[in-house]
Amino acid sequence: MSIIWFVAICALISLCFAGLMFYRVKIQPEGTKQMIKISHAIRKGASAYLKRQYKGVSIFFGVMFAVLLVMSLCGYVNKFVPFAFITGGFFSALSGYVGMKTATMANARTACAAKNSLNKGLKIAFSSGSVMGFAVVGLGLLDMSIWFFFLRFWYTAVEPMVNETFITQQITSNMLTFGIGVSCMALFARVGGGIFTKAADVGADLVGKVEVGIPEDDPRNPAVIADNVGDNVGDVAGMGADLYESYVSALLSSSALAVSAGFGMKGVSVPLCLAAFGILASIIGSFFVRAKENANQKSLLRSLRTGTYISAILIAGISFCIVKSFLPREIGVFYAIMSGLLSGVLIGFTTEYYTSDTYKPTKELAKSAETGPATVIISGLSLGMLSTVLPVIIIGAAVIISFFSCGGNILDPTSFSKGLYGVGVAAVGMLSTLGITLATDAYGPIADNAGGIAEMTGMGDDVRAKTDALDSLGNTTAATGKGFAIGSAALTALALIASYIAEIGRLSPNMKFNLSVNNPAVLVGLFIGAMLPFLFAAMTMSAVGKAAQSIVHEVRRQFKNIKGLLTGEAEPDYESCIDLCTKSSQRLMIPPAILAVVVPVIVGIILGVNGVAGFLAGNTITGFVLAIMMSNAGGAWDNAKKYIEAGNLGGKGSECHKAAVVGDTVGDPFKDTSGPSINILIKLTSIVSIVFAGVTIAMHLI
Repeated sequence: MSIIWFVAICALISLCFAGLMFYRVKIQPEGTKQMIKISHAIRKGASAYLKRQYKGVSIFFGVMFAVLLVMSLCGYVNKFVPFAFITGGFFSALSGYVGMKTATMANARTACAAKNSLNKGLKIAFSSGSVMGFAVVGLGLLDMSIWFFFLRFWYTAVEPMVNETFITQQITSNMLTFGIGVSCMALFARVGGGIFTKAADVGADLVGKVEVGIPEDDPRNPAVIADNVGDNVGDVAGMGADLYESYVSALLSSSALAVSAGFGMKGVSVPLCLAAFGILASIIGSFFVRAKENANQKSLLRSLRTGTYISAILIAGISFCIVKSFLPREIGVFYAIMSGLLSGVLIGFTTEYYTSDTYKPTKELAKSAETGPATVIISGLSLGMLSTVLPVIIIGAAVIISFFSCGGNILDPTSFSKGLYGVGVAAVGMLSTLGITLATDAYGPIADNAGGIAEMTGMGDDVRAKTDALDSLGNTTAATGKGFAIGSAALTALALIASYIAEIGRLSPNMKFNLSVNNPAVLVGLFIGAMLPFLFAAMTMSAVGKAAQSIVHEVRRQFKNIKGLLTGEAEPDYESCIDLCTKSSQRLMIPPAILAVVVPVIVGIILGVNGVAGFLAGNTITGFVLAIMMSNAGGAWDNAKKYIEAGNLGGKGSECHKAAVVGDTVGDPFKDTSGPSINILIKLTSIVSIVFAGVTIAMHLI
């Protein structure tokens, strides 16, 4: 129990540090009256969106609570699952809300600070991103700690178990199912926020840049405030809920696998301590983020990476001590942790290489714009497909190293479980420094908003140059963050599949798996699982297209009907675009979200446990590759456009620039809606399969 107390204390330290960063940002000057006005409009729009989203999501959670309550009364799930479903969703939503409120508060302050120095602008944006990062890890560990204390009390005082081993097994297996609330909230936040932000972005670009020929973030564009709102609800609140889910799922699955491997509470303590010390390492690393004046993107990126690398080095040393303390005879667990930590860094490198305009792939993509939009789209798709090779190799190597270093043996059930535990702790190793990793990612949309405010308020070329540098860096960190999120999702999903198999064995010890591809149930499950990410991506892409159409029509209407709008003599109606985006995103996010919950249950009822195992494998493999392709292609299209806007290949307004804008418009839903949402899909389907395992065992047809 002393370990759980330590974890809870570190969770509170994380939340206190997030509070300190919030105060540090809040006391900074917000700028001129015009800057404050625009910042408040963005804040108001983001708050209105989240209020409506949480209202709609609460209905879904109410229905799911009733379903889980009935299942618990019928004995299919533990009686605590319906209540943990609610708390998981609540803490996930809270982390996104805190991050979004801070980001919308920091945008004008970042622009104002950039007037004085580039380093001050970087510090404000990074500090506000830190609020999101440390709120996510703090709330995640706090929720787990509270439930661990409660369940331990329950199984020692109210319904005493026979011994410590049974208590630990009961706690970890029950807590594994608690992740469904976190996953559902993450999917709604990611999909809804992604639809909002890209509908506004696409609508603003197609009419403003391409048709009318006004600059990005021009205050005459009616969709410009909606675009800035979207950056916050999609890339801040959505990303926060997404990585909150990865973080919690990795910890829950590795804890459950520790018991299956026979390591007991000592095995459970390793991932929990790793996460707790990761908070302390991330706090230390955050103090090393600083930049010099007139720094280029490479040096700015290096300043952010310095903090991340220091945190990673610290946790590498600490993890060795953790393993030696709890599992001294299982030093292979340390190598598993290192494989996860290193794979996260390497995936960040590969994502940066394929999406940053300082490297060859994105420069060549920008050059392809010289022959028009068609070649930009072809080259971008090619780049995205090519960019999947290294991440697949990296994750494959991490799985093999983590499995065999922990003594995994596919022929021996006990050794096999140890290997699966290795995969689980590798996922925790990758996410151990999430506090600072997420801070560098949440920094991106804040810098983007700051650049928009600088443009809309005419702060001058010097300030705009600084905010453009911060914004360009933000595009790279956002793309790297998405790659990191997708990579961690792949490892977490593999650990969850292992947890599913272990959960089936716990619920039905006599159940025999036949996972041969000769088994029709497995083969059909593989096909359905492989298809689901494509269906899900199609639905989310279509949703962005439908929502964007309404924005395009509205922006065109305002330019046509509001006299003096183009000349700057009249103000646009920003509220109508925000309202359209909000209504569209809330309506269109429901079908893909329901699909992710319903399909695993149907597959289980028809194809049984073997079919579900095949389904999860197919879903994870194609989902991982498709998400990487879409995210990297979209990021490269975006930075290729910005590379041209920086004065290369004809600069802004050239035919080359117009072609790149079309490519970026295609890439927007790739990188900010469908791609990032798929990584939640592959984890949510696994969690749903685990929660409904009892139903699958009792009701399957095959």
